[in-house]
Amino acid sequence: MTGSDRGRRLVLVVEDDAMINQALAERLVAEGYEVERAFDGPGAVALAAARPPDVVVLDVMLPGFDGHEVCRRLQAERPVPVLMLTARDDEADVLVGLGVGADDYLTKPFRMREVVARVSALLRRVQRAAELVAAARDDQPLVVGNLEVDPRARRTSVGGREVHLTPTEFDLLVCLAAEPGRVLTREQLLARVWDWADASGTRTVDSHVKALRAKIGPGRIRTAHGVGYALEVPEGER
Repeated sequence: MTGSDRGRRLVLVVEDDAMINQALAERLVAEGYEVERAFDGPGAVALAAARPPDVVVLDVMLPGFDGHEVCRRLQAERPVPVLMLTARDDEADVLVGLGVGADDYLTKPFRMREVVARVSALLRRVQRAAELVAAARDDQPLVVGNLEVDPRARRTSVGGREVHLTPTEFDLLVCLAAEPGRVLTREQLLARVWDWADASGTRTVDSHVKALRAKIGPGRIRTAHGVGYALEVPEGER
């Protein structure tokens, strides 16, 4: 039974620094969430199995095994939104996290209110995605060149070969594929995919676009420098 089944959303906080762990837990409880706490990789996986959370706040550097492995194991059991905390503003580190199923990330040090805002946005996005799937039962797949995106089945293929995307990567691709050729600003993508009301997370968009490009191939997502991104048909498919 998840937190939503009981009426309050359950957040699993995974952080080996006891002071940060406690501060996060106290702030989230004050905001109306139910919280479980873990301090290492194995403990996080065990807690998630015993009480499936609605969202996970997950530090990258953990004893036992790291946050990337925790995320990989959690997503293998059931999809769950994950906010990763990293001590390094390292793009490679971020891309690894996104690749194993993290939805968002924050670099330490961070403000507690920012963590709460990100958790709330992740939960709203999950709810909105479920509503969109329910409303799109008769929708036809979106086709841009030999890229095909099926919103109802949540499947993507390129040239007939299935491409496995994380939930956030898929939602981002649907957003771009719904208006091929049109440049969507980072702020528009943040609002539509992440449900953020401000532009504080534009680097999150950039990181997800980079990860998405690596999976669907070059030449499909055009960068409008200083503005945003557009999905286009590559030269070889026109």
